[in-house]
Amino acid sequence: MEKAVKIKIPNPWAISTIILLILIIVLFFTGNIPITGKFTLTKEQAGERAINYINKRWPSAAAKLVSVEDVGEIYKVLTSSQGQQIPVYVTKDGKFLILPQGIIDMTQEIQTEEQGEERQEIPKSDKPEVDLYIFSYCPAGTAALDTYAEVADFLKEYAIFKVRFFSDRHGSHEKQQNMIQECIQEEIPEKYWDYAKEYYEEVYQKCWELRSEECDKNASITLMERVNIDSEKIMNCVRERGEALYSNDKNAAMQFNLRYSPSLVVNNVSLGPNFDRSPEGIKSIVCSAFTTPPEKCSQSLSSSTSSSSGRC
Repeated sequence: MEKAVKIKIPNPWAISTIILLILIIVLFFTGNIPITGKFTLTKEQAGERAINYINKRWPSAAAKLVSVEDVGEIYKVLTSSQGQQIPVYVTKDGKFLILPQGIIDMTQEIQTEEQGEERQEIPKSDKPEVDLYIFSYCPAGTAALDTYAEVADFLKEYAIFKVRFFSDRHGSHEKQQNMIQECIQEEIPEKYWDYAKEYYEEVYQKCWELRSEECDKNASITLMERVNIDSEKIMNCVRERGEALYSNDKNAAMQFNLRYSPSLVVNNVSLGPNFDRSPEGIKSIVCSAFTTPPEKCSQSLSSSTSSSSGRC
């Protein structure tokens, strides 16, 4: 029976309108916005250029043009992606795209993760070791955890599965959650997949907008108790050894030069973020790493990937 899709992932370039407007204001007042003296594009041309660039650089965006507005020295381009309307800004010469992350020169060649990348062949072993590297409040990482946990629970008797956490860029609540999940794997590993499979609904969904340590802690404790994990033991571990466990995971990620959540490592070979994240896709990768695959590898899981695209 296929698992229902639960997560809708925002595009990596889709950040809130408020943050973007603040950036635009700051750029204007500091004089850092790149304006040329020669305006060559019409509104329609600027909008088309922005959409083409976005979809080439971030194919999963599937962005569409909604409208273009002349706001003085630049064009405001309203785009639509995955049910969201997202504004970006383009200089009138069509050279620069302005996003919350900064200013992008659209005349430069676009470099994607896949360009120039050669993937090593995964060596086979009797009991493959599989590590998923994520940030616990990364939408794409959370989606990958949801499907990865299904596969790990399915094949846990035959392979060694682990989830590693290597960034807290979303805030202190993310660092806390990273350490909670590391401690569950350290202290009560046999119960971890029960927690991981419910994490999205019971913790992430409730707390990602609040960005609150208190919300994260309370929701995590509630979930731990529901799946029969000793929450007091885990929170003691977070206080006493959480920093060390988190540091170990970050060091492991550095060894593979990992930058994105999610990333997958199988038998010490990094697949990076470019892998089929559906349950069937992950299962097939793991099963290809066995010297002699177990019979369970012949069973099919869900091949849905719509819930786990993108990356942080």
